[in-house]
Amino acid sequence: MSASCQSPLALDTLIAYWLGEMDSDTEEQTEEHYIGCAYCSQRLEQLEGLAQGIRQLARTSGVNMIANDAFVRRLTEDGLHVREYRVPLNGSVNCTVAAEDDFVVGRLEVPLAGVQRVDLLTLDGDGDIALCQEDIPFVAESDNVVFIPGIDVIRAMPKSTLHVRLLAVDDMGEHILGDYKFNHTPDRSQNSD
Repeated sequence: MSASCQSPLALDTLIAYWLGEMDSDTEEQTEEHYIGCAYCSQRLEQLEGLAQGIRQLARTSGVNMIANDAFVRRLTEDGLHVREYRVPLNGSVNCTVAAEDDFVVGRLEVPLAGVQRVDLLTLDGDGDIALCQEDIPFVAESDNVVFIPGIDVIRAMPKSTLHVRLLAVDDMGEHILGDYKFNHTPDRSQNSD
């Protein structure tokens, strides 16, 4: 166990450093500190291990993730194959997943200014809620929600349509922000007999 630090770097500082979201001066100061500090260096390694675990979980499970642009950018920088689909507000997209894909990303275009809380619903063929992810993270200025479904579940899907709904929730109740359809077709190369 490494010795504790007299002025440890805050977790959000380590995350911003790891994601490359700092200006060059702040990045340099952060790097100088963690390189000379066994405690903060160990915390950064733990953060990297956690990110690796999250990537593995997202690739091999049915877990749907909500991410941000920096996370998606980091996946591609790490050499992973990311297939992206941008879905317009109340729109649809034809989509698939290929054998070489590590992740599939759906960018759900939605105005988020003034929104307090967003819930993401996955609806079944009858329009009933199959899955509800409450209070998902979002960046209001981005005007989109980055949705990453579990890729193994998508690979196993027959030709079908995945319905996703975004709800705004506030003191007045909830209202629909947008409805999205992913018209999925299995990759032909994976289904050749």
